[in-house]
Parts: sequence; structure tokens; C-alpha cells
Amino acid sequence: MWAKELGNGGNSRDVDRERSSMTKKKKRVKGGEQGGKLRVLLDMCSKRGDVMGAISLYDSAVEDGIRLGQHHYNVLLYLCSSASLGFVQPAKSGNTGSGITSIGPAQKLDSSPNGSLRCSKGHDASEGHVQDQEKEKADMLPSGDLNVQTVTIPVGDELREYARVRGFEIFEKMCAEKERVQMSEAALTAKARMALSMDDGDMAFEIVKQMKDLGITPKLRSYGPALTAFCNSGNVEKAFEVEAHMLESGITPEEAELEMLLRVSVVGRCGDKVYYLLHKFRAAFRQVSPSAAQLFEAWFRSPTASKVGKRKWDAGTIAKAIENNGGGWHGFGWLGRGKWTITRSNINKNGVCLACGEKLTIIDLDPKETDDFATFVAKLAIKRERNSNFEIFQKWLERNGPFETVVDAANVGLFSHKHLSLSKVNAVADAIRQRLASRKWPLIVLHNRHLTGDRIKKPSNHKLVEKWRQANSIFATPNGSNDDWYWLYAAIRCKCLIITNDEMRDHTFQMLEKNFFPKWKERHQVRFTYDESSVTFQMPPPYSVVIQESEKGHFHIPVSEEGLLEKDRTWLCVMRRNSQEQQS
Repeated sequence: MWAKELGNGGNSRDVDRERSSMTKKKKRVKGGEQGGKLRVLLDMCSKRGDVMGAISLYDSAVEDGIRLGQHHYNVLLYLCSSASLGFVQPAKSGNTGSGITSIGPAQKLDSSPNGSLRCSKGHDASEGHVQDQEKEKADMLPSGDLNVQTVTIPVGDELREYARVRGFEIFEKMCAEKERVQMSEAALTAKARMALSMDDGDMAFEIVKQMKDLGITPKLRSYGPALTAFCNSGNVEKAFEVEAHMLESGITPEEAELEMLLRVSVVGRCGDKVYYLLHKFRAAFRQVSPSAAQLFEAWFRSPTASKVGKRKWDAGTIAKAIENNGGGWHGFGWLGRGKWTITRSNINKNGVCLACGEKLTIIDLDPKETDDFATFVAKLAIKRERNSNFEIFQKWLERNGPFETVVDAANVGLFSHKHLSLSKVNAVADAIRQRLASRKWPLIVLHNRHLTGDRIKKPSNHKLVEKWRQANSIFATPNGSNDDWYWLYAAIRCKCLIITNDEMRDHTFQMLEKNFFPKWKERHQVRFTYDESSVTFQMPPPYSVVIQESEKGHFHIPVSEEGLLEKDRTWLCVMRRNSQEQQS
């Protein structure tokens, strides 16, 4: 009967298949709903740092046959790995931040007056001990939310062990479902953190090495567990193997990673590594944090530091190396032998150290670095500008340049005003022109929208713009363009000064090469103040605020301090006590 009603193509098996298909679809929908609810509940556990609640949800999900996805596993493994290390960082998801990430006890230096270097490595996981270590740990923030307040919840021994065991169990289940659930960097990093909780640096390092085989790109945070484990155990060789692997993978260590390497190198009395890291800080960060400054002080006060260094060197070779490097360092290693004198000093307005009387140098980009930086900026600009606008500007600059100064006209014209003032732009441009021997007008870069409409109809404004055009000293950036690219490129290509109060911290400048941009900005940015009667310029300082190494093997190390005037900045003045005799 049913077969007849269904027609020649229908039969009872077709009906059964259709019913079965509908049942499966309902199950999938229900399963999807349950998975969504589980995700919300796990995220809530992550926000609270509730590792036991998350494990309970996992057990219930497995019992009810709910399929877990990658995000479920990431959150579970993040919480378990955090708890295994002795504390949980509440976060919005299992995707934690980059860098050294609140992972494990750090080595401590003896702070006794004699400056002895002793490694005190803590493995006690008691809650009080974990809290004591918080000051020495970098914070782990969830990616995507940089405003989360840093709160850590200490975890006792019993829960640490339980979280580690369950974490490895959950990871194995994720691996067993590899046909359906894709392995993630977050999950592998969590496993590495659990390896760290067992002080197993080799396992943590092996996990990072496996990422490439799995087609997963490691992040800076992926290396944190292995680096921390080796540094905590005092294994200098292995710690630097991790750093080498990072560099091979195109990942640059940040300040926290370098400081951890510095700590293990100081404790391990490895003079060549300390020297290497001093220059890593110089190239990457220019300054050192207060805690890194203490580590360098501990090194220079140590007996080992007095015994490490060249007894003889060729002064001409050292001087030539400094010149080739653009000034401020030679890179030939420690010079001389004998005890060091370390003084916390200041630098006067002429760039002279108040402790030793040595004048600090100005360090600028060398010609190749300048060309490379200009090319890099041009590529970024061309990629982001419409049509061929930027190439048109490059050709215009070749025809009309070079210029001795460039004016960021929007920044100047809006100084203390809601509306852009072309007369103010003219006053600043003319004031800087009067300082130049050539009296040549600076290049004025201004967006096209400021040169149209009612503003340009005003006779005085029209007259100013025509004067600039007659001097070939104005370029109007087209609609849809970002004028920052234009004035920045012009100042780099012309090797000249840029007049602007822009702090250059927004997204545009964050894309720039870190090794080039801070050095260039310090030497080429001119800030200004303006009132109705005069313009005052703040020219680049007569010295560079960067770690400096002299021909005599002395060091001046600036300490990064927020909110202080440059004249109040603390510098470590480091020199051999017997340097005068050695150089004679």
C-alpha cells in the first residue's frame, strides 16, 4: 500500500533512509547546540580561572557523547597547563598571549653587598611560594583582549598534579580525534607548559620542533616553556639552542626572553653570552629595564667579569669597526682585564657623562640602512595606497628634491587649533628655513582636502599656497591617501629632518622595522612649540639614548624609566678601574 502511494520509485527502504537521515540531522543540530553551550560554559570557566569546573564539564561532555571541537580543547588545555604550573590566569579563552607567560619559577640573584652570583632555584609549589614569585613572572594575557586585568589564582600541590594528569589525558583524546579535530599551536603550547611543570625542558623543546612537521607555525609563546625550563635548570647551552631555533623560525625574542637568557648567563658566569646579550638589548631595545640593569650590574661586579677580556687589541681596528657600525659600538668583545667600576650616572645637555666625563656619540643609520629603510617604507606605502599615487610622489621627489627639512603640515597646522591653520604652517616652515644656510623652503606635505573648499578661497591662504608651489616645496597627497607615508618617506630618502610633534605610535608606525625606526626617529625628528610671537624647536639631542660601547671598552647603558626628563635618566657608567694604564 505505502509502496503504491509512493509511486514506482518509492519503497519502504527509501522511507526508512529518509527517516534515518532526518534523525541524523536532528542529532547534528542538537549536537551543535550542545557544543555551542559547552563552549560558552568553558569560556566562563576560563574567565574565572575555574580549572575544576572545566574538567567537570569535559567529563560530562564525554559521558553524554558530545563532540568537542578545537576551541573546547584549547580552553581545557590552557586551564590544565596553567594549574599544573601552580597558578591560573583568568582569561577570555584558551588563546593566551605571546612571550614568556607566567610560567614557572625564575632564578634569583643573591642581592648581598659583595655581589656574589648564586642561583637559587625554587621548585616548591606551595601557594605562598607561587605568590612570592609573581613579581618575577611576565603576565600572560589572552590574545584579543589587552585590557584584561592581571589576576593570578594560586594552586596547591594536589591540584597541580591532578591538572597535569588530566591535561595530558585531554591532549591524548584530542590527538585521537585528529581526523576531525585539527591540532593547534595553542594546544601544543599547553602541552609544552605541562612539560615545564615537570621540569622537562627537552619535552617542551621537542614539542616546538614538531610544530613544523605538523604544518603549524610556532609563536613566541610556543618557546616560552622550553626556554624557561632550561633557564631554571641553569642549562645555558640548551637555553641558547632554543633561542637559535626561534631565530631560525623567524621569531624575535622580546625583552622578557632576553632578560631570562641574561639571568642564566650571569648565574652561569658565561661572559661571551653576557656580551652577546648586551648587544642584543642595544640592537632591539636600545635601553634596558631596571631589572635587566640589576643583572648587568651583578655581572660587572662579579669576579668572573674581571677576568674576562682581551689583554691586547689594535686600537685602529676597533676605531674602524665603530665607524663602520655607524658609531657607538665595535662588537669585538670585552676589552682589557681587571675589576670594573659601575656608577649610576646622568648625562648632561652636551652629552657628557657626569661620572667619567666621556662624551656620548650620535648614532644614525648608515647609508645602506637608510636605503633599506626607505625601500621598506615605500613598499608598505605602495601596498596600501590607491592606484599609483605613491609612485607619482616618488618621481616628484626625485625631480624636486632633495630637501633639508620636511614639514608634517597637518600636525603643525592643527597645533593648539581645532581647524588647520595654513598661516601657522607657513610660520613654522619659515622659521626652520631661517636656520638653514641655503634658506631653502622645506617640503610641506599636506593632504589635498586641506587645499580645497572655503579655506583656499581666502586670499591670504591662496597666496601662501601659491608661494609654496612656486618654490616647488608643497606636495598635496591625493584623496584616500595617508599623508604619514609621504612625509616619512621623504624625510628618510632625503636624509633630512622632519618637523612634527607626532609620537609615531599608531598602526602605521608599528609596521616599521624596529631596528631602524627608533634610531632614525631619534636623530631626525624635530619637535616644536608655537605662540603668536615665535616658534621654538626642540632639535635632536646631541647624543643617542642607546647602549654605547667605547673604543676603550667602556659602556654606558641607559635604563628605561617612564615619565622622567632625559636629563634625569639613569645611565650605568661601566669602565675598568685600570683602563688608563691598559691603554697607555
